[in-house]
Amino acid sequence: MSVFKNVIVYRIEPAWSQTLAEAEEGLAKQRFVPCGPSQEKSAGWVEPRGEANGPLVESIDGQWLVEYMIESKQVPGSVVRRKLDERCASIEATTGRKPGKKEKKDLKEDITLELLPMAFTRSARVTVWIDKAENRLVINSGNATRADEVVTSLVKSLDGFAVALVNTQIEPAAAMANWLLTQEPPAGFSIDRECELKASDDSKAVVRYAKHALDIDEVKQHITDGKRPTRLALTWDDRVSFELTQGMLIRKITFLEGTGDGASGGKKEDNFDADVAIATGELGQLVPALLDALGGEAAFSAAPPDDTVKPAAKAPTTTTPADAPEEEEDAPF
Repeated sequence: MSVFKNVIVYRIEPAWSQTLAEAEEGLAKQRFVPCGPSQEKSAGWVEPRGEANGPLVESIDGQWLVEYMIESKQVPGSVVRRKLDERCASIEATTGRKPGKKEKKDLKEDITLELLPMAFTRSARVTVWIDKAENRLVINSGNATRADEVVTSLVKSLDGFAVALVNTQIEPAAAMANWLLTQEPPAGFSIDRECELKASDDSKAVVRYAKHALDIDEVKQHITDGKRPTRLALTWDDRVSFELTQGMLIRKITFLEGTGDGASGGKKEDNFDADVAIATGELGQLVPALLDALGGEAAFSAAPPDDTVKPAAKAPTTTTPADAPEEEEDAPF
């Protein structure tokens, strides 16, 4: 089991000091309940270990793990449009008039509600890691909108809980450009063979390298001409490979041979504690090293790039983020 694939990192307000029992009680108030027959969406907290009636907060080596469940029903738009056309045609044939815009909207809503009980249900589970010792929140999602939904639910569930996105002294795009130009990545890191460069002018030109050496003059020329790195594949300490984005999203996380990820056999429940301990242990070292490589943390005042979440407000509200890049991989939904 890979506990984390794409992560967004936040800084937790240091004043938050709930106990495990208090957090369990708070999350239980928003426990997940499946969608009803005419309900389009339902979301809430579920047992991270996957055992019915188990705890909603798992503490493993002092690291807290919680899991957010999102379930939705979606009626195909083509079906709704066909039914709407049929109903409008029937009204016109019966009354001699065509339904107006507002009436069509009401009809569409009625049709959607009628079809919801027959719609397929889709679900996603989002793993959340709370590192109380380091005041750090890590959400396993490459989708910024979904991550913001999870943060909002945490703020509502946990008294005094507030977070803001981790921000760095050096913009990731500027740092990545320097690493590519000099071919001198920060200590402990190496540059891999994946990169995306995007022009900042009106052309919005994009150049992508996949499985390609990046220590070539062509890459340097693109940067000199004004293209900024938006993503760069890196490896840390020969232990974790990942892709860093301009908005501090850490994507495509792979624990390399030697970290012990997946080393134990057996069923998922047998591996749970070991998998969590390995993932949090490795990322618990990678994240500070990456922040140091970017000049350390800064105040949360800079406007975030397009592929990340805007800084979350203190309880009880958070801001609405922009969507992350389309390539992001998330839990099945």
